[in-house]
Amino acid sequence: MHVEENVPLARYTTIGTGGPARWFARPENSPQLHDLLGWAREHALAVEVVGLGSNLLVHDGGVDALVVKLAGELADAHVEGELLVMGGGAPNAVGLHRARAAGLGGFEFASAIPGTAGGGVRMNAGAYGREWGDVLVDALVVDAEGERTLGSEQLDLSYRHSGLAPGEVVARVSFGLEPSTADAVKAIAAELLAQRKATQPTNKRTFGSVFKNPAAGPGAGRMIEDCGMKGHRIGGALVSPRHANFIENGGEATSADCIALMAEARRRVHEQFGVELEHEVQFLGPLELPAV
Repeated sequence: MHVEENVPLARYTTIGTGGPARWFARPENSPQLHDLLGWAREHALAVEVVGLGSNLLVHDGGVDALVVKLAGELADAHVEGELLVMGGGAPNAVGLHRARAAGLGGFEFASAIPGTAGGGVRMNAGAYGREWGDVLVDALVVDAEGERTLGSEQLDLSYRHSGLAPGEVVARVSFGLEPSTADAVKAIAAELLAQRKATQPTNKRTFGSVFKNPAAGPGAGRMIEDCGMKGHRIGGALVSPRHANFIENGGEATSADCIALMAEARRRVHEQFGVELEHEVQFLGPLELPAV
């Protein structure tokens, strides 16, 4: 298994910021992944995973860890009966294409989530009223000790949360879908995609939603907008004029710019609404938001 050193990560993220990974590898099957994780443990290295690079903000100074990008069979997808089986690194769009071709419905909501099956498990990704936990049957999780298959309850899935620990990597996910038709799946996915394009900055460099929506009251985007933050800019990063819960790379942005912008939005929301927003985007490297 070839492990590269000091690999720039900005090109592997959708926001386009961040420094290099100390170590970087692309395992293509579960045995390779297990060997890598064992190697990381032997060298006392943290393990991070990049899928399509969405929902990630990487420290400008880089990440002192083994960063893994799943490839080969770990990034493929196929259908078995009414099960959609996806490698942890398989793009959601590929899974939806396989399901549509097989006349299976229930995964259309994933068309609005530009990530991977494994990343979706780690954060229990969701959109338009559905989430991974609604369709997940089980997931194959690999760590330095070996591999095991876990169901939804064992994964402890809740809103934008799972119980996966650092060093545990989702190698495969099985989704239970329902009979449909290719035309019906295509129509539903097209409608959801149109909604997403109408309300989110899909043609800009972002990392996706910045903050989780609070359990009650207005959504994070609405509160940030009501605080007058739309279009607010720090360095090369700006709060999206289209949807205030997105940060755009307006040109030469750094992760530090994004953090500063997040901190200001969080401070204003707390000051005006008394709500302490929790970030949805995952941090790689020594990044943190100041207390409000």
